[in-house]
Amino acid sequence: MAKVKTTFFCQNCGTQYSKWQGQCNACKTWNTIVEELIQKPEKNDWKTYENSPAKKRSKPLRINEIDTSTDMRLHMIDAEFNRVLGGGMVPGSLTLLGGEPGIGKSTLLLQIALQLPYKTLYVSGEESQKQIKMRAERILPNNNDCYILTETKTQNIFKQIEELLPDIVVIDSIQTLHSDYIESSAGSISQIKECTTELIKFAKETATPVLIIGHITKEGTIAGPKILEHMVDTVLQFEGDRNHVFRILRANKNRFGSTNELGIYEMQGSGLRQVSNPSELLISKKDEALSGNAIAATLEGVRPLMIEVQALVSTAVYGTPQRSATGFNAKRLNMLLAVLEKRAGFRLGAKDVFLNITGGITVEEPAIDLAVVAAILSSNEDEPIPQDYCFAAEVGLSGEIRPVQRIEQRILEAEKLGFSTIFVSVQSKISLSNTSIKIHLLTKVEDLVGVLVS
Repeated sequence: MAKVKTTFFCQNCGTQYSKWQGQCNACKTWNTIVEELIQKPEKNDWKTYENSPAKKRSKPLRINEIDTSTDMRLHMIDAEFNRVLGGGMVPGSLTLLGGEPGIGKSTLLLQIALQLPYKTLYVSGEESQKQIKMRAERILPNNNDCYILTETKTQNIFKQIEELLPDIVVIDSIQTLHSDYIESSAGSISQIKECTTELIKFAKETATPVLIIGHITKEGTIAGPKILEHMVDTVLQFEGDRNHVFRILRANKNRFGSTNELGIYEMQGSGLRQVSNPSELLISKKDEALSGNAIAATLEGVRPLMIEVQALVSTAVYGTPQRSATGFNAKRLNMLLAVLEKRAGFRLGAKDVFLNITGGITVEEPAIDLAVVAAILSSNEDEPIPQDYCFAAEVGLSGEIRPVQRIEQRILEAEKLGFSTIFVSVQSKISLSNTSIKIHLLTKVEDLVGVLVS
């Protein structure tokens, strides 16, 4: 009998050790190193099955000889998902979708699998076929191209794949799979690495795209070793508040497209509805003008968005003033407050400042700096900003208003949504003609104060 080989893995970061120790040297966490059985010496490859679709062995080719004409992207019916992926799924790619429990990961991929005109195999290790059927009846009851398999053993999954020969494979989830070649339990570091390796080998050799759902930890990162995110081609993050209906799909990593794209969905009883014009949803409808509200023209990838920035400035009740920001970088908020105090003469050091980006989205683009400053000034002076004003500029440390990229696209979006005036930097290169929106050019933050504070 062969000797059983074991090793030690950190369950947090996946670092391997030859013996047990209390603290992981890599991630500095305590009591996360556990002993696991490693791979058996004999291992059959998945493509040893008789009817495997992989028929040729890989060999080196000159780069000019490689033919990409037959491997076109698979167009997804879901326009939001298509945009985030960069125009569709690349054959042979492995896409990992992560998100909090209950956010709608399984609903999203099941909805996509039901809509696709391709033969799709949906593998679930968490729900039975009847449970999935009940959810599918709410989304799209009539579909003849989607096959449901409830299985957790990778060897059995590959046997079904070679019989069905699907165009797309969906795995829900990678933490429930286990391989016979690893003796540890499902969800362990070694099992996740082994199962992902087998799926990558299958995807690359058969040019079959694979979609994988991954659980996340309490810190918000995808459960399992960090190398999992390096192994896959695309890492998608499904975000949102379970108390709200909006969900946001982002690409944290994409080998075949941009990571700046954004997909927005609305959770409904019949599934996830695509939001084609999110600007109207991110701007609240008000009967009267309120102080502390400003509209910013921002960009997410190639999509222009009009978002609402809310600020509240009040006298500090306790000794130390509070600085709180939701959806915006708190350090950048402190920098903008320092610019207002130094360059514009506003004494905000003894006041609480709260900032919120409505709609539950997070914005990192500096183009909303001017809208943040306008909202703070409006709340501090209790002077409402006209509802048809919007802002698109960056604020520098010396108080100068700096230009932002693709300003013309932002101006056209603001004009389309009915705004009458947009505030931009005087250095912006604008060549638009025949526009009904008024373009107000600013040089310094003091110019904005002169316009808003009468």
